[in-house]
Amino acid sequence: MDDPASPDGVEALLGHAVAALGGKERSGQVKMARSVHEALDAGRHLAVQAGTGTGKSLAYLVPAIVRAMEDDEAVIVSTATIALQRQLVERDLPRLADALEPHLSRRPTFAILKGRNNYLCQNKVAEVPLDQDDGIGDTGALIDPSALSRTAAQVLELREWAGETEDGDRDSLPRGVSDMAWRQVSVTSRECVGAAKCPMGESCFAEAAKARAAGVDVVVTNHALLAIDAMSDGLILPEHSHVIVDEAHELDGRITSVATEELTATGITLTAKRAKKVGAAEQAADLEDAAGMLQEALVSLGDDGVGRWDEIPPDVGVPLTALRDALWKTQTALATGQEGDATERQTVRAALENMHDAAVRMLALDEADVVWMTDRRALCVAPLTVSDLLRERLFGENTVVLTSATLALGGRFDAMAATWGLPKGQWDGMDVGTPFDPAKSGILYVARHLPKPGRDGTDPKVMDEMAELIKAAGGRTLGLFSSRRGAEAAAEEMRKRLPFDVMCQGDDAIGNLVEKFAASENSCLFGTLTLWQGVDVPGPALSLVVIDRIPFPRPDDPLLSARSDAANEAGRSGFMEVSATHAALLMAQGAGRLLRSVDDRGVVAVLDPRLATQRYGSWIAASMPPFWRTTDGATARKALERLVAQRFGG
Repeated sequence: MDDPASPDGVEALLGHAVAALGGKERSGQVKMARSVHEALDAGRHLAVQAGTGTGKSLAYLVPAIVRAMEDDEAVIVSTATIALQRQLVERDLPRLADALEPHLSRRPTFAILKGRNNYLCQNKVAEVPLDQDDGIGDTGALIDPSALSRTAAQVLELREWAGETEDGDRDSLPRGVSDMAWRQVSVTSRECVGAAKCPMGESCFAEAAKARAAGVDVVVTNHALLAIDAMSDGLILPEHSHVIVDEAHELDGRITSVATEELTATGITLTAKRAKKVGAAEQAADLEDAAGMLQEALVSLGDDGVGRWDEIPPDVGVPLTALRDALWKTQTALATGQEGDATERQTVRAALENMHDAAVRMLALDEADVVWMTDRRALCVAPLTVSDLLRERLFGENTVVLTSATLALGGRFDAMAATWGLPKGQWDGMDVGTPFDPAKSGILYVARHLPKPGRDGTDPKVMDEMAELIKAAGGRTLGLFSSRRGAEAAAEEMRKRLPFDVMCQGDDAIGNLVEKFAASENSCLFGTLTLWQGVDVPGPALSLVVIDRIPFPRPDDPLLSARSDAANEAGRSGFMEVSATHAALLMAQGAGRLLRSVDDRGVVAVLDPRLATQRYGSWIAASMPPFWRTTDGATARKALERLVAQRFGG
């Protein structure tokens, strides 16, 4: 056969894989596989938009395996969601290894690697009391007793699970537990004392996962760990030169989240209490006083202090400085102390270091950071942009392929490339399409005649339009709303008007709601941003996607407003660069919920006339799948009625 390391060889291997998995050749998948191979071979970054049904996982995994075996070095595959990580490791990669093994010199290997805090820490588990009356989760009077009791019960369950689990991975738990409970039995990389010093180092689950990832061809990880690896001077991920970023539309948000820090008086006080128990009683008392002073200062600002800060308010500067100094003195005392458990001392010290670094960033308030106060009196600091970090530490040190179903906003890759910090002239963009035919399978209906959305709730005319569309679809509607209040108001109104079961985000866990919706023939599911991405309901359960308004970010969003202002000051359009880009990405993702299989048909109805009447509307619409378009409501309703008649004979 062809040399596996050649474009033809990669295409041949893809063909073997597709045949072994019972699939059919897809031109977009073949085109993508060849392009990914060529990009990795040439050391040139690539952004690939691959629509639903392309089979993009195989299209990048096959060339990734070939490159890894050629270089004898791992290729990193990073995803945003646990669901895709599981799909890759539990389904796609095992089946792909089986299919490719006869055609390669050896069987391809792979492993998953997550952050240390995703794995159970056996040393902390060993310290868990045998019953919940012995102080499990003891955090003082700041926590509701009933919540504390639930946490204690879950920690005892985790103690029992620790003796049964093979990998200690939180995602392997048969039942979920709260973050508070999990923190009692896990540590972050900063909190870990290291395998050499830990009495449980030889049986450490995190170290075992790292060992499994050493020397394999493909390491599957998440955007958060990819960010930590990029920001760290240490070696978090195995040595690598090639990275594939799936769900790349979420890369900026996930990395921004990792680089965002928060200070609350409650969190500081809890950490101070723990510091008292491991040898820093005097310093921790001063820290509690500093936290109290800061809280008083923040409360005194009232609602006027909520939002973005261009400078630190004078009344906050002094207590924040005192807090910074107290944090430093407390963690220094722990660094030289020997009192208490070593693991707990390291855990507390790491938490204090994080808080100290956050306070330093806040006091500096330079142009690289954004600082704001939330309505619950928390102080936050985040980078104005992560593009410089990515340009230097990700793209500067690796060849990177970025892929998603939605990357070409406004029909071009420029907006996403700027967000990521892709170096100019060093990348290519391509859209390999989709095996579906959106223009024949779907209609984009924009209700041009409706009033523009306002701040006073949903207009009755919008409710009328929504009800008529859902009637025509026979239920089978996914309602995507820009706010929880809008979703709940619409659900309440539709329950009065329609004979269908109308479920709303918050009624149950999201996964349960989606399962119920997919299993029903005429129900509706309404919700906010969680439902705009990742919901996969192929078949007759979904014929209509209703979008209440273009999801522009709130004008008072501290980080996005700061990014918009920075773009305006640089002579660019902050609205188009930030607000319109944010909205276009969500509109593309939301509209993408409609067609999930080649047999799907239906309508995406946008009840916001601005998509048809404003200049930016055409740019946003160009980011969405190329459906057949109309502004005539009767046309959309008749199409839905015909679809019901064809499918159900009604």
